[in-house]
Amino acid sequence: MANSIDNFLGVHAQALTLESRRTQLLAANIANVDTPNYKARDLDFKAALANAAGAGGNAGGPLALRATNSAHQPGNAIAASNDPALLYRVPMAPALDGNTVDEQLEQAAFAENSVRYQATLTLLGGKLRSLMTAITGQ
Repeated sequence: MANSIDNFLGVHAQALTLESRRTQLLAANIANVDTPNYKARDLDFKAALANAAGAGGNAGGPLALRATNSAHQPGNAIAASNDPALLYRVPMAPALDGNTVDEQLEQAAFAENSVRYQATLTLLGGKLRSLMTAITGQ
């Protein structure tokens, strides 16, 4: 059943997760605009979505860890350094203190991502409404 719903929603569910994650990254960049040596991060959305679609829809989900020693703790984790879609932003003009955040660029990216997030929510809402109509027969 869950597989049928995943197929029905398509890539939009993974896109919503990735857009949410990108919002967090952009907000962190804006919050650290005056932090010395802070390096702006961003998500390569196309690469992350292609990776999520190819990985069976495990976008932003935890990766399974393999224990190589009996003393290792069980659990799941995602390391930001191992995520190929998480990149450092190339600065147009880095600050003298080493900060690479361009506040206006980050605000524009944040606004664009917010619009994309809302569009994805609207698409998912429409799909779920049509599913409810099909279930109830109204």
